[in-house]
Amino acid sequence: MACRRAGGAAWRGADRPGQAALTPAPPLRLTHLRLTDFRSYAAFDGRFAGRIVAIAGENGVGKTNLLEAISLLGPGRGLRGARASEIGRRTAAGAQPWAAWGRFEGPHGGAEIGTGTAGEEGPDARRRWRLDGEPVRSAADLADHAAAVWLTPQMDRLFQEGASGRRRFLDRLVWALEPGHAREVAAHDTAMAGRNRLLAEGRRDARWLAALEDSMARHSVAAVAARRALVSRLNAVLEGGAATGAFPAARLDLSDPVAAALEASPALAVEDWLRGELAANRGRDAAAGGAALGAHRTDLAMTHLPKALPAELCSTGEQKALLVSVVLAHAALIGAARGFAPLLLLDEVAAHLDQARRVALYAALAGLPAQVFLTGTEADIFAPLRGTAEGFRATPQGLVPMPDFRVSNPA
Repeated sequence: MACRRAGGAAWRGADRPGQAALTPAPPLRLTHLRLTDFRSYAAFDGRFAGRIVAIAGENGVGKTNLLEAISLLGPGRGLRGARASEIGRRTAAGAQPWAAWGRFEGPHGGAEIGTGTAGEEGPDARRRWRLDGEPVRSAADLADHAAAVWLTPQMDRLFQEGASGRRRFLDRLVWALEPGHAREVAAHDTAMAGRNRLLAEGRRDARWLAALEDSMARHSVAAVAARRALVSRLNAVLEGGAATGAFPAARLDLSDPVAAALEASPALAVEDWLRGELAANRGRDAAAGGAALGAHRTDLAMTHLPKALPAELCSTGEQKALLVSVVLAHAALIGAARGFAPLLLLDEVAAHLDQARRVALYAALAGLPAQVFLTGTEADIFAPLRGTAEGFRATPQGLVPMPDFRVSNPA
């Protein structure tokens, strides 16, 4: 297979199942962003010409808010995972209805995507979406028009926090490629909560419990199977190395009895096994306050392959480098699935990276077809990108162009 200098292009096609082929996907570009009552912004109107956009500014001026707004223009709850009611700008009257709108250019032409609660009534107003001015039923309908992957400072704690944080991280990766995965996880969690409540109350209605356990088993297997498939595909890209450049090779593994069962048996057989285990262990689960088996027990492990070292034993900088590898590999998978390279949103990405890895990161980004948005507290940290990136200084009022940054590769 012919190799391409890295940096991590997003690739289309496949040479074998799970292995990304070396065909670059054309880019998706965000050229215009408007916000109304979004987080700290009463109003924002910004245009972007660069393929790499660097945004520098002090903490608290709204850099991450801009990346969150961009992330909400595709499927999902964005890089903060926030509820719609949490996003509106706070005033003396409470949280305001909010709106975000973006103009995208991609291989399928232009698209205008809007989302928010503006026009809805009450504190629990639902978030809505529009595509080219027309309402869409759900965010999943936007998957063919916009996609983004991101890395945030909160992810730096991924290997120190509990399994739930790693599971949420993994599920966000799955959702970007399989929007229906969110429904499977939600359905499992709803059935599990109902079963937990019955057991806690001492109610042993056999038929009701059996129905809830059947739902748990079906949705657990579907959710864990999707996680296994995503991990397998990511590992194939990470193994090839073309998508991650100078960043370390990594391997992802799932720790989960359901995942282990799926290694050895077909899905229907695993459903039957899980259904039986849940029924047989009602007393144990009632005493423990929750089910010992199910999709809520998945954990994600990562290994630094050159050192054969678990990620939790790596240095902070090595952990950040591993996450960069995974994000670049994930972008490659989205490019293969969607036919366009997704936006990359990298919040304070240079933190914890030494100078050599920072240079490697910027070289990788320069080789990508994807549009990249970077944030940092100091403009100097982006100095190697002068002549390559479009630069802005963030203020509470908006973005101010940095005159010493010139775009030599406009979008």
